[in-house]
Amino acid sequence: MTDLRTSATAFSPLDLGALLFFVVAWIGYGLSVGRLRGRLISLSQLMNGQREAWARQMIARDNRVVDTTINASLQNGTAFFASTSLIALGGVLTLSRSGDDVLNLFGALPFAGGASRLTWEIKVAGLAVVFVYAFFKFAWAYRLFNYGAILIGAVPPKGSGASEAEMMRAARRAAAMNVAAGSQFARGQRAFLFALAYLGWFVSPYLLVLATGAAVLVMWRRQFSSDVRAALLADDPILEGRDP
Repeated sequence: MTDLRTSATAFSPLDLGALLFFVVAWIGYGLSVGRLRGRLISLSQLMNGQREAWARQMIARDNRVVDTTINASLQNGTAFFASTSLIALGGVLTLSRSGDDVLNLFGALPFAGGASRLTWEIKVAGLAVVFVYAFFKFAWAYRLFNYGAILIGAVPPKGSGASEAEMMRAARRAAAMNVAAGSQFARGQRAFLFALAYLGWFVSPYLLVLATGAAVLVMWRRQFSSDVRAALLADDPILEGRDP
């Protein structure tokens, strides 16, 4: 309890408020992206619909090479980000061993507040937690894409004697697994972007708030007002959430 009280008092109310803003922004953004409907449907939700369309097209193909290739490309991209998160985590652990040198560097900055070795270690630990979270999300997404490849192989081919309803159920299972994998991958990428915003806290709590707001703004624009989203919605009232 003493260590916890000491850690809490090591930060100013401004630091704690900036950290609270960072956490609330992360959680709030994650909830809004997956739950908004109608005209505010996100790019991720639109792409989930395309994943389901992909599964329906898969039923019509006798050769599933295209489908397995697409799934493999998604899996390879996930593996890259999982490896990157481990490299970033190693850099954070190295940063924790260079506290004195970095504190002297930050102390010379005009807008940097005074920081102690304790606050530095806590901030570095928080950044490490973000990258650990990202790694677990990417690793789980990689496993889910692996499961998705198995489910793609489990879809009965045409002429196998399976009914159309059975083929559709198998395709929907594959699509649902792909959607789940994509969701985990998106959360890992989101952690990377918020990690960049978190770096602002090492300089100033004001910069943490500013960087967090900028990160949310960039991600929000990509999800709800980007050219990619507009292209998916073009001439398609069903995707946009309107009655056709």
